[in-house]
Amino acid sequence: MAISQYPSKLSLPIINPGVATVFEYLLIKFPYVKASVWQQRINDGKVHYHDGSLLTMQSPFQSQQRIYYYREVENEPIIPFAENILFQDQHILIAYKPHFLAVTPGGIYVSECLQNRLRQRTGIDTLQALHRLDRVTAGLVMFSINPETRALYHDLFENKRIHKTYQAVAKIIKNQALIDKEWQVNNRIETSEPRFTMRITEGEANSHSIIKCIQQTTQQALFELTPITGKTHQLRVHMQSLGFPILNDKYYPHLQPLSADDYSAPLQLLAKELKFIDPITQQPRHFQYDGNLSLL
Repeated sequence: MAISQYPSKLSLPIINPGVATVFEYLLIKFPYVKASVWQQRINDGKVHYHDGSLLTMQSPFQSQQRIYYYREVENEPIIPFAENILFQDQHILIAYKPHFLAVTPGGIYVSECLQNRLRQRTGIDTLQALHRLDRVTAGLVMFSINPETRALYHDLFENKRIHKTYQAVAKIIKNQALIDKEWQVNNRIETSEPRFTMRITEGEANSHSIIKCIQQTTQQALFELTPITGKTHQLRVHMQSLGFPILNDKYYPHLQPLSADDYSAPLQLLAKELKFIDPITQQPRHFQYDGNLSLL
């Protein structure tokens, strides 16, 4: 049994979904976790409020309370790839996340995520991710170190003042001439079925990406991708909408059956650059991962 040494946090919603206790809400919020598991966690003192006081099975639901709990999984896979710290000061840390490593705990991953690895490596328990990358995507992630300045850096992402650049590799048809071609992709992306996938629908556009081919061989092309908006799976959906699904994508264009990770065939998507004006110094910041995706 793997048990996280760091608590996960949730805030109870403003609108009560029709429950009397926090326990009942947890059953609705996490439908795949058995009631007996939550009952055991509560009885073992593994669920508490922000002030450290423990929940009981009878603790009443009160909107906007913060609840902390410790995630557990039977068998946690070990991801055989290393992270790398590119930059660190008193406010932020920039790290490279390898393919297959989650940014924060989720699913079958408790301790084996970038945030927990970095907390253990640096000894900074206040380290907190400011944004997310899909587990199967590699690249740069920014973390807040100082809780007192965290809101300033969160605001960069909330108000779209972060410029992100990605790379992706896709198969192409022989003899296609794509280098320097650029696509402005604007469309509406909504949740599909199953709900962890996304689809393009009719209606007002809510997603925007700029995609450019920067290198190609007879079989594959390397694309530079700039997301203007930040919808879930946006770049993966936009690439497949152009007829260039990202190499080794198990969701798009067709959802593949659930299977173990194939470490020899990672999704060919890399979060390569972050640019922004630092909210404290007002100076431009530019962080770039030195590696590139490779073409056959």
